[in-house]
Amino acid sequence: MIDTIVQYPVEQIRSQFPNLSVDIKGNKLRYLDNAATTHKPQSVINSIESFYKESNSNIHRGVHTLSQKATKMYEDSRKVVKEFINAQLVEEIIFTKGTTEGINLVANSFGKKYLKQGSVILLSQMEHHSNIVPWQLVAEQYDAEIKVIPMFESGELDMDTFSRLITENVSILSIVHMSNSLGTINPVKEMIQLAHKEGAMVLVDAAQSAQHIPIDVQELDCDFLVFSGHKLYGPTGVGVLYGKKKILEELPPFLGGGDMILSVTFEKTTFNKLPAKFEAGTPNISGVIGLGSALLYMKSVGVEYIQEYEKSLLLECTHQLQEIPELRIIGTAKEKASVISFTLNNIHPHDIGSMLDADGIAVRAGHHCSQPVMNFYGIPATTRISFGMYNTIDEIDYTVQSIRSIIKMFA
Repeated sequence: MIDTIVQYPVEQIRSQFPNLSVDIKGNKLRYLDNAATTHKPQSVINSIESFYKESNSNIHRGVHTLSQKATKMYEDSRKVVKEFINAQLVEEIIFTKGTTEGINLVANSFGKKYLKQGSVILLSQMEHHSNIVPWQLVAEQYDAEIKVIPMFESGELDMDTFSRLITENVSILSIVHMSNSLGTINPVKEMIQLAHKEGAMVLVDAAQSAQHIPIDVQELDCDFLVFSGHKLYGPTGVGVLYGKKKILEELPPFLGGGDMILSVTFEKTTFNKLPAKFEAGTPNISGVIGLGSALLYMKSVGVEYIQEYEKSLLLECTHQLQEIPELRIIGTAKEKASVISFTLNNIHPHDIGSMLDADGIAVRAGHHCSQPVMNFYGIPATTRISFGMYNTIDEIDYTVQSIRSIIKMFA
């Protein structure tokens, strides 16, 4: 067995997540589907409940006390996000519905400003559908071309091919930081440096990495970065787009409506300053407040601390699964985090997921919105185990035992 971090207070952390105590079909819940969404600590639940009980009001529009209080809570969360990813300026933080909306915002606004016939959009073979489809839509609209960075059997990108693909014709590189289906951590800092040398901008999809890896946008020097609240212990329906101020100021708005304007006549509209320019309409106020609470909770535990602990879980689970001859791990990159996808001989992942559920184990089965990855490996789907800060070695032992039972049953 791989030694865990003795000092890590996992039981204390687990006690702060109410959903972890539920029973599933007469069994204690073992929740290993954190790449899809994470559970929420009581502090996040309390912050949302408190807003609706004591501070519910629309923001940025009212002079009355509740509106001023709600506005402060909302904007305080923006400051929390700024510190969490080490952005230079608070106005570089744009609140969205999630990663998908953030990518669509950039694709559409960037496309309107910069894309033309012959422009190249560079993606990788391991992208989530949300970082493929928006670019396909704008590529078709502006007659641009999408090129794809291939990967190896290990689930690592072919960096030699990338260095040949990243030419002056590339307008933007949109790259996943951590693969949701493989766990691969891509060398995004190196890729950003190469892209900038050729004059390309870079969007980093941090939907999976933000809960596992410390993010520093100034160190990365990315032009855009997106992530979702629900994957890092916050509410659903809220996310973040980070963009460098100078670039955001040059891009046209994505959505039109209230709060993103300074003045409106039927002849002309003058747009608001950042960040309001990209936040049209009444936002998910409670979600933003809950997101701020979630990031503060992660900070209280320590993101580096969480990363170290989750690495021990990944190593232990990988070690145990490798001892099962019928099991094939999909994605064996040297740099990976908190995700293990696998197949079992002649057993469909949906059957595996259903049988694990009967034992109270929650995993994900399917193509994980990464069909190009499945096509690369010649498989329809995988079963995916993914860890969060509250998982334990005991849960791994229990899950591996259940997998062995499934194999015996089918044998």
